[in-house]
Amino acid sequence: MAILPIDTGRYGTPEMMKIFSEQKKIDYQLEIEGAAAISQSEIGLIPKAAGKKIFSAANSGKITAKRIKQLEAKSDHDTAALVESLSEKCPKEVRPWIHYGLTSNDLVDTSNSMQMRDALIIIEPKVAKLALLLSKKAIKHAKTPAVGRTHGQHASIISFGLKFANWAAEMSKHIERINELKKRILICKTLGVVGTGSLMGAKSVEVQKRVAKRLKLFPAEVTTQVIPRERYAEYVFELALIGSTLEKIAIEIRNLQRTEIGEVAEHFRKGQMGSSAVPVKRNPIKSERISSLSKLLRSQVGVSFENIPLWHERDLSNSANERFVLPTSSILVDEMLETMIRIVSNLVVNEKRIIENLKITKGQIFAEFVLEALIKKGVPRFVAYRDVQRVAFEAKDKEMEYKDAIKGDKAFSSILSEKEIEAIFSPEKHLGASAIIINNVKKSVAKTCQSI
Repeated sequence: MAILPIDTGRYGTPEMMKIFSEQKKIDYQLEIEGAAAISQSEIGLIPKAAGKKIFSAANSGKITAKRIKQLEAKSDHDTAALVESLSEKCPKEVRPWIHYGLTSNDLVDTSNSMQMRDALIIIEPKVAKLALLLSKKAIKHAKTPAVGRTHGQHASIISFGLKFANWAAEMSKHIERINELKKRILICKTLGVVGTGSLMGAKSVEVQKRVAKRLKLFPAEVTTQVIPRERYAEYVFELALIGSTLEKIAIEIRNLQRTEIGEVAEHFRKGQMGSSAVPVKRNPIKSERISSLSKLLRSQVGVSFENIPLWHERDLSNSANERFVLPTSSILVDEMLETMIRIVSNLVVNEKRIIENLKITKGQIFAEFVLEALIKKGVPRFVAYRDVQRVAFEAKDKEMEYKDAIKGDKAFSSILSEKEIEAIFSPEKHLGASAIIINNVKKSVAKTCQSI
């Protein structure tokens, strides 16, 4: 019976869900058993024939979750049930060499690493795709002047494309972070009960190295019975960081879609309903979904940090919650990336409304540039600041255009000509280095994403 939305298929792509499915987890652990046996046989720890037969049985695809559950009902131990199930598929003479020198968490932790490895194979290209999409939007709107807001107030002129450039750059940085953390989190551990490789002795390090290579992981430098949980915390933290960037984008889209602003809107497909009660509404539900899931995703970080301190060489206080944290974090961020890619791909940008919003303050958004013009004429900054502010407040009270108020005030008209004042109130002239910045971001994003 499905209980959670992930179980019902409401959230989560099929490819990501498969990685964390019950059977796939078993397949990963069997792959580890096979890789360990063949590696041990190559360096003489177990007979060559045994290594080959165990490897073949482990990768036969004939060991099922159903059978393991039947055995687990007796042993009350999932790893023991898996080993017993593998033994059933092997000749009697090789059974003593199955799981040789290994412990449960060699399978559990290394299979976790394999899940993270494959999850990142899905996540990373989507981060790159989104970065490139945002970069293209930045170029497209690079010359569009828009309201730049701070504290929710009109502050100055911004290139509308700069919003997308900021987001593209951060998504690109996530690719850098993912590539950097792989060597720390994708860890293979086959060092046995307390991390000494006791039964395999000095050869255990070589076995682990060979297994890691086969599984496309990195061999552990040192462990207890478990891989240090700092590694898992870093993985979950990075996914939550990606989620927070996605929420940052989502919140801006939600704000810009407000009726009072109306500069962008999520695509509204034919037949879609915005509200069950108000037929005319077009709600930013996809962006709101990202905000909602991001809260849940960030909550996983705290749990993963709590799992770092364990008793001695390990205890089980991390085990149960990790069965939730690792799949949940991976599935959520994948869902959020898919959603944001759809939002950005189909985002409706209302350039007419963007230009109209520049006029809401009746020209007061140009105050920064009026101040600059006075300073360049030799007026002390704070004298100029007070005059710019005084006339702005007076103009607002009188509902006057700021430009007209300036022209009628001697503090300005005695210093600036009418032509100079007119020239200030042209938004296209105040995009600063936006074009250069956006172009630099485009090049940087393209370079980062080219190998993905």
